[in-house]
Amino acid sequence: MAVPRQSYNEVVPKAKELEVRLEKTEQQLRLFQKISRLMVRDLSFQEVLKGVVSLVVEFTEGDSCLVYLLDGSELALCAANTPHPAAIGKVRLSLNEGLTGWVARERRLLSISREAYKDPRFKAFADLLPEDTFEAFLSAPLIARNRVVGVINVQHRLPHQHTGGEMEVLTT
Repeated sequence: MAVPRQSYNEVVPKAKELEVRLEKTEQQLRLFQKISRLMVRDLSFQEVLKGVVSLVVEFTEGDSCLVYLLDGSELALCAANTPHPAAIGKVRLSLNEGLTGWVARERRLLSISREAYKDPRFKAFADLLPEDTFEAFLSAPLIARNRVVGVINVQHRLPHQHTGGEMEVLTT
């Protein structure tokens, strides 16, 4: 019985695909290593958050990363990769408000590739957050000991189809 041989045209694309997947996996590993190194350094909590948002923006090639942490029954903006001194601590959402509140309440990842600001759950803070005009929105709940402690959002100015790798990194 003859075994069919794969042609060169079938093997090369598979090898390229595997190389791309390996490179993306290596990028994720490097990101997690950098975050791990941040956690063991003698930094303030705010400095760690700032480092994490910078690394997430770098990995996702996003234009914005915002971290909201639960403060009582509200989510408070605690960190951003771009300076928002007027918004940090002042932008607050209940768990019934906005896309961010929905992510926390439902404990689910949310990915919107275009016109996120048109979603009926969206709540704007345009006077404080220019990101409210951005197209793409990726958000994940931050969970510790099986409790939601916050939400992390990544936004792109232009439409952007979020990859499985981006979603995986954000949920991790």
